[in-house]
Amino acid sequence: MERLCGPERPFWVANQTLNTNRPDLPECFQLSVLSWLPCIYLWAVSPLYLFYLKRNNKGYIMMSIMNRFKTVFGLLLWIVCWTDLFYTFHELRQENSQPPIFFITPLVLGMTMLLATFLIQFERLRGVQSSGVLFFFWFLSVLCAIVPFRSKILQASSQSEVTDKLRFTTFYFYFALVVCELILCCFNEKPPLFSNVVTDPNPCPEATAGFLSTITFWWFTSMAIKGYKMPLEAKDLWSLNERDSSKMMVPKLLKEWEKEQSKAKSDPNLSSQAVYSKPPPSTTNHVGGGETSPEEVEVLLSNKKAVPRQPSFLRSLIKAFGPYFLIGSAFKCLQDVITFVNPQLLRMLISFTKDKNAPNWWGYALAFLMFFTAFLQTLILHRHFQYCFVTGMNVRTAIIGAIYRKALVITNAAKRSSTVGEVVNLMSVDAQRFMDLTTFLNMLWSAPLQIMLALYFLWQTLGASVLAGVAVMIMLIPLNAVIAMKTRAYQVEQMQYKDSRIKLMNEILNGIKVLKLYAWENSFKEKVLAIRQKELNVLRKTAYLGALSTMAWTSAPFLVALTTFAVYVTVDETHVLDAERAFVSLSLFNILRFPLNMLPQVISSLVQASVSLKRIQNFLSHDELDLNSIDRKNTPTDFSVTVVNGKFTWAKEDPPVLHNINVMAPQGSLLAVVGHVGCGKSSLISALLGEMEKLEGEVSIRGSVAYVPQQAWIQNATLRDNILFGRPFDDQKYCCVMNACALTPDLEVLPGGDMTEIGEKGINLSGGQRQRVSLARALYSDADVYLLDDPLSAVDAHVAKHIFDNLIGPEGCLKGKTRILVTHGISFLPQVDNIMVMVDGRVSEMGSYQELLNQNGAFAEFLRNYALEDIVEEDEATEDIMEEEELFPEDALSNHTDMVDNEPVINEAKRKFIRQISVISADGENPRCRSVRRQTCRQSKQYELQEKRKPHDGEKLIQAEKAETGRVKSKVYLEYAKAVGPLLSVFICFLYCCQSGAAIGANVWLSQWTNDAARNQTQENIHLRVGVYAALGIAQGILVMISSFTLAMGNIGAARKLHYNLLDNKFHTPQSFFDTTPIGRIINRFSKDIYIIDEALPATVLMLLGTVFVSLSTMIVIVSSTPIFAVVIAPLTFIYVFVQRFYVATSRQLKRLESVSRSPIYSHFSETVTGSSVIRAYGRHSAFVLMSDMKVDDNQKSYYPGIVSNRWLGVRIEFIGNCIVLFAALFAVTGKENLNPGIVGLSVSYALQVTMSLNWMVRMCSDLENNIVAVERVKEYSETKTEAPWEVEDKKPPPEWPQKGNVEFQDYSVRYREGLDLVLKKLTLNVKGGEKIGIVGRTGAGKSSMTLCLFRLLEAAGGEITIDEVKISEIGLHDLRSKLTIIPQEPVLFSGTLRMNLDPFEKYKDEEVWKALEHSHLHKFVSNQPAKLELECAEGGENLSVGQRQLVCLARALLRKTRILILDEATAAIDLETDDLIQSTIRTQFEDCTVFTIAHRLNTIMDYTRVLVLDKGQIAEFDTPTNLISQRGIFYGMAKDAGLMQ
Repeated sequence: MERLCGPERPFWVANQTLNTNRPDLPECFQLSVLSWLPCIYLWAVSPLYLFYLKRNNKGYIMMSIMNRFKTVFGLLLWIVCWTDLFYTFHELRQENSQPPIFFITPLVLGMTMLLATFLIQFERLRGVQSSGVLFFFWFLSVLCAIVPFRSKILQASSQSEVTDKLRFTTFYFYFALVVCELILCCFNEKPPLFSNVVTDPNPCPEATAGFLSTITFWWFTSMAIKGYKMPLEAKDLWSLNERDSSKMMVPKLLKEWEKEQSKAKSDPNLSSQAVYSKPPPSTTNHVGGGETSPEEVEVLLSNKKAVPRQPSFLRSLIKAFGPYFLIGSAFKCLQDVITFVNPQLLRMLISFTKDKNAPNWWGYALAFLMFFTAFLQTLILHRHFQYCFVTGMNVRTAIIGAIYRKALVITNAAKRSSTVGEVVNLMSVDAQRFMDLTTFLNMLWSAPLQIMLALYFLWQTLGASVLAGVAVMIMLIPLNAVIAMKTRAYQVEQMQYKDSRIKLMNEILNGIKVLKLYAWENSFKEKVLAIRQKELNVLRKTAYLGALSTMAWTSAPFLVALTTFAVYVTVDETHVLDAERAFVSLSLFNILRFPLNMLPQVISSLVQASVSLKRIQNFLSHDELDLNSIDRKNTPTDFSVTVVNGKFTWAKEDPPVLHNINVMAPQGSLLAVVGHVGCGKSSLISALLGEMEKLEGEVSIRGSVAYVPQQAWIQNATLRDNILFGRPFDDQKYCCVMNACALTPDLEVLPGGDMTEIGEKGINLSGGQRQRVSLARALYSDADVYLLDDPLSAVDAHVAKHIFDNLIGPEGCLKGKTRILVTHGISFLPQVDNIMVMVDGRVSEMGSYQELLNQNGAFAEFLRNYALEDIVEEDEATEDIMEEEELFPEDALSNHTDMVDNEPVINEAKRKFIRQISVISADGENPRCRSVRRQTCRQSKQYELQEKRKPHDGEKLIQAEKAETGRVKSKVYLEYAKAVGPLLSVFICFLYCCQSGAAIGANVWLSQWTNDAARNQTQENIHLRVGVYAALGIAQGILVMISSFTLAMGNIGAARKLHYNLLDNKFHTPQSFFDTTPIGRIINRFSKDIYIIDEALPATVLMLLGTVFVSLSTMIVIVSSTPIFAVVIAPLTFIYVFVQRFYVATSRQLKRLESVSRSPIYSHFSETVTGSSVIRAYGRHSAFVLMSDMKVDDNQKSYYPGIVSNRWLGVRIEFIGNCIVLFAALFAVTGKENLNPGIVGLSVSYALQVTMSLNWMVRMCSDLENNIVAVERVKEYSETKTEAPWEVEDKKPPPEWPQKGNVEFQDYSVRYREGLDLVLKKLTLNVKGGEKIGIVGRTGAGKSSMTLCLFRLLEAAGGEITIDEVKISEIGLHDLRSKLTIIPQEPVLFSGTLRMNLDPFEKYKDEEVWKALEHSHLHKFVSNQPAKLELECAEGGENLSVGQRQLVCLARALLRKTRILILDEATAAIDLETDDLIQSTIRTQFEDCTVFTIAHRLNTIMDYTRVLVLDKGQIAEFDTPTNLISQRGIFYGMAKDAGLMQ
């Protein structure tokens, strides 16, 4: 350095710098090190930075005034520096030579300023709005210039005049300009031109935030303020950054996953090909040898070929998201290193307090350094977290997208292996786990790094004694590992219970109406509670382990410290435990605590995520439908649908369902498929759609396909959207479609016309309407081939006829299109081109109606039995057609009709109904028919008026789920505390106080112990010191364990109570609640909210109590050591509470918005899964994927600010924590005269660890508020209005009631829900025991409602119903319902054994069950099953055909055999033969019972005692069938329509 600065300017003078009260740095040091530092930094960074800017171009920014100033200042700086340089040359000319440093420094500085100016412009051209690189450079420059700034003033004041005037002036110019640059650098440029920020309505300010704003998350403040002023709403949220959207993330992951899959496919085959390619050469000549060689090759193969390699989902995740995540890891690495600076500073501070002669500025410098490093650490840590959380969020987006896309294309076999619930779980739970893992993943390498660094510094402080501590640590690791393993095993077990509980709940809620009708609630409630009990037992075990691990966690650092100190003082007499050693090692042990605690947690969440990984990987590896199994090429041939030798099965391992199918449907023909229940008609349609596995044969379909499934699939959207199904709206076409499908009259009744919102699964439409909407969708789609799976069965007879004539038949809208119609309606068969008869999965015969009759085969037999009554002379039929027109609007449904069909298995019943009644108009050319058709088109005028009636808001059936706003009421906390138990709650707090007391005691004792060192009385009371220290520490550990265990027990008790109340209430809730509340919303309470109460809440409460007490004890310790600190507490607390309020208000609302926007993802998903075949048939695959992506993005839109709010809070709260450190250190320095080093060490080491707890305390407060919302939501649903009690003790009817079966209605009126019109108006009628009553009437006349009233699913709005002198409104619901039997419209089965489905309470013997099966004609089917009565029914009875399900319902009725039977269109899903059997069964088995039958097919009720004709909720006619016919009223008209009258 001497050659640079010259001999008279030394580089370093100790007396001038460190050991004086007015320190100053030598000139040479200033000129070299301080001047070069910023330059070295900038030149080192700029190559990387320039490379980065070249890669990332955001568009250029216009030259602004600020930018001009920056540039001008940069050039001025260059001029100023080089003025110095030229002045030095000038001096050289003057013979006044200066040392080389005066040439080098200005030259380097000038070049650097030019580089900086260049960077300013280059950044502008690349669209950088604010530069971190330059900010750091200017900051360093100012920092380094402050020292010369001060020393030049000091020199000038000590000398009379300034010696070097020019350099003095240029320096101050330089200083001013650098400060200006720094200030300008803090501001932001405008966004670049043409950037998407400009076009976005509500862009995220992060994109345009400056460097300072970014590192401190200042840009979030605007939202925090907005959220504090008023609850945030969805419209206040910023749009999602482009790079986080599904559009970018999902393809990124899928690309990697596809690469993985193709690699996995090619891998095992590579090795096998290698083996195949070397057959033994010699054998090729001999014929015999040639034969054997393949076997040898096989042998070779079997050794080589391992299990085929599964594609690794993990690898694709890493490739897709790894690079971004690594940036976060780099920050983490930096932060880990900085963490260890503070203990070193603490050591210096303590030695400073010992040294009474040290200059004071040392202490202040140390205090500020501590503050500065802590602050830097905060900023870096939160940068790291930001990267991790964003990665987590992206992973979730990508996984959900991948699963959704997969679910649309998996085969049916794969679909069966996982229920909808399980797949939704993959989306919600498993994707969530990955998200949680990414935040901690870095701990995997960071924890060992921190541990190693900590041990290194400890070794320096305490030498070999550290090994004792390390030994303790190593002993604790297996303990933690065992606990983590066990916990994980329990968690998996609990997941299974949870899955099965949710699955059961899902079924219960889907079939709740049936449970109510059969009074089966108790049996199912027991089932749920049994699972719940197992779940709670597992939770309890987890709690035991949790208490242990909490203890291990709190006591670990203490035990380590204790053993280390004890060994240290006992090993060697000379070892003295002084304050420096004790407290530095304590703060190092505290640093150790975090990685030691996190490591097992990370490992366990790693293992959890690996379970999830496997589940997701399996799901994504499922077989997909083979899109090429059907040839869809548009090759011109005469046949638009051909199947040649087709053999199909549902799953590769199942036996084939369809054999040897040959179908040729000519272009434009109408082919009807008929056959018995379960003979494979629907399977054939599925095969044509490509939904089944094709084992052999060829299928080809020309042109686009429209598909109407047997059970209409309706989306939760407006009626119009359901029909358009993504096609553009064309008024005229739409009109015609509505007319053809007989939907026009319905529009007049629906509250919002065609803009009425349809509920989940179409619950506010009747079965017939749903089916017609489904038909309308097909017709509107204007496809080439129409596959209609029994579309006419769910609608009334005259509607079926209208639809056949106007839509399907030879004269309908679809003439000229190819139609394949599965049907049970014989009456339409003469009008179709070809008929195909199926028997047991084979085609038994095929041909036109006449041909088949002439062949005299199975079909002719079938017809002869059933069609005689149906075939009516043509002219009589046509007379009715005119009347029928007027009757049409009757079919229209009032908005609440059949609101009760809350089933996916829609009105299976109305299904096969109509078949008999329709009139066959063989003579299609009848002139009168023609005119009618024209008349129909005139109705479109009415429909145009319809358009103008836009729906009002009140018309939404399903109210939006309300997100609670504002603060959580303290009532909720009290509710929770009450559920835990008030005494227990107080006791828990008391335990926590004791434990904190023990901890403080131990540390105060330690500081006393270290003070012995100063008084040299170390040896005499070593044993006492160690003993008391140990006792206090161990007491603390035990208290921790007891308190956390007590807390867990309290929480589990609360969870049990809350779930029980919720479940109990839901079983007692009236049916109307389930009609207006989407099932998903109720399931959400049972899954998400109960999960929070089970697992998240207890953890939150535990953490909250822990942090609150730690923070309190810190304050107490600091105040007791330096009382003046109390002055600072007030303002710090004020800021803390202030920030906390802003944060909690905003974050709570963000969490709520997030959870509200989460449900649509899952409900849309389950809707998609159920309708996947329809979506595929119409080719709407990509549109649905887009919809799902939008929903996910909406959800992430509220999740992202949530993450940032945590970072925002973290930076601010940790700043407060750092202030506490600063003040604790400052006051220790000011009061150093009368403080001993032990106390200083105690207070500062406490201050150092408070930051963490302060941060967690706010976080836990808000988490508690967010999680307690779950209690609020569960409470809300456990307090909904309940129905009447199940049993009324003093009004119990006698056990044998009803003996006669008399039913009496008196002035009976009823409405569906408050505020709706009456459905039945003042009915009065009297039915004697044993009578058979048929109930008929048009759709919506109130037929179903009447039966619901008997069961009190609807409570009377006026009047009475009496059964055998007992008023049914007075007795308990179970007493009533168990004495009535219904065969409901939709046959609902629950998953479980067949036996359970027939007799859930196990009341009957096996013989009785078999007898019931025999009468219901299921005996043959069941006895052929290997499991007999234990036959497992799938979810919703999917593995039985619809007809078989209906027969099971009949068997239930036969088992109960009560005096009153209600048949609700129960025979609609059954082919005609079975139908007759059932009718006769009912006539024989229930001959002495009162039977009410809601009928569409009048011939079933022609021999009933009386017939009740309902019209608009009133009795129109009520008499014997013969009398009614002779009266020639409504019934006569209906009978005539049905062709029963000649």
